[in-house]
Amino acid sequence: MISTAWAADAHGGGGLFADPAFWVAVAFVIFLALTGKKMVEGIVKMLDDRRALIARTLGEAEMLRQEAQKARDEAQKNLADSARLSQEIVAQARQEAERIAQHAAEERETLIARREQQARDRIAQAEAQAAREVRNMAVDVALTATRNLLRQQVGGAQSQAQIDEAIAELPRRLH
Repeated sequence: MISTAWAADAHGGGGLFADPAFWVAVAFVIFLALTGKKMVEGIVKMLDDRRALIARTLGEAEMLRQEAQKARDEAQKNLADSARLSQEIVAQARQEAERIAQHAAEERETLIARREQQARDRIAQAEAQAAREVRNMAVDVALTATRNLLRQQVGGAQSQAQIDEAIAELPRRLH
C-alpha cells in the first residue's frame, strides 16, 4: 500500500494510469492479443481435427451401414432361396413317396396274383396226382380182380399162359 500511495503522490494525484487494476487489464489484453491468435488457431485446429474425425467416423458408419444392408439383403435372398429349395425338396419327397407307395401296391398285387396262381397250379398238380393215384389203384384192383376171376374160371396150363400174357400187357394198355 505504501508504494501505491507513493506512486500516487509522485504523479500528482492518481488517475486511471495509476490504478494497478488498469495495468493488469492492459497486460491481459496485450497477452490476449499476442497469444490469442495462437490460441484461436489451436482451438480452430482442434475443432477442425474433431470435425474431420467426426466426418471420417460418419463416413465409416455409412459404409458399414451400406455393407450391413447389403449383407442383410443377401441373407434375405439366401433365406428365400433356401425356403424355395426346401419346398421343392418336400414336393419331390412327396412325389417320390407316392411313387414308392404306388409301386409297392403294384408289386403287392403282382405278388398276390403270382402266389394265387402258384396255389392254383399246386392244386391242379395235386388233383392230377390224386387222379393218377386213383386210376393206378383202380388199375391195380382191376388187375388183381381179373387175375383172381380168370384163375377161378379158366383152368389148365395153356390158358394160364395166355392169362399171364394178357395180364402183363394190361398195365401197358391202361397207363
